[in-house]
Amino acid sequence: MSQQQSPDNVSIDEIPVDIDNTQSAVIDPADVPDEIESITRGLASEKPPTNPLVVLKAARWWYIHGKGGTDPAFQWAIEWARHLATDTPGDVERFDEFLEYLVSVGFADERHELR
Repeated sequence: MSQQQSPDNVSIDEIPVDIDNTQSAVIDPADVPDEIESITRGLASEKPPTNPLVVLKAARWWYIHGKGGTDPAFQWAIEWARHLATDTPGDVERFDEFLEYLVSVGFADERHELR
């Protein structure tokens, strides 16, 4: 590994994990890495990502930096990955919660702006 990691900033890929802000439940849109924002917005779009590994990358970030297992972005990413793996319909209520959450963290002013 050519990159030095300090105990408070650890990562298993190029997306940093800020240990001091883990599961803080307070998300500033400016703190969301561009790749994670893109994947997250994609999950709210008409053409969501179809690679489960990409979706799980976003799920991991939201789990670590959001509300843990109760984070709506994490839950929807896991639900979408399950859909991709099993070809079963996703939970519409969970998707609605996800869209509301994205508005609450500042990714959009209204839900319809996300699609």
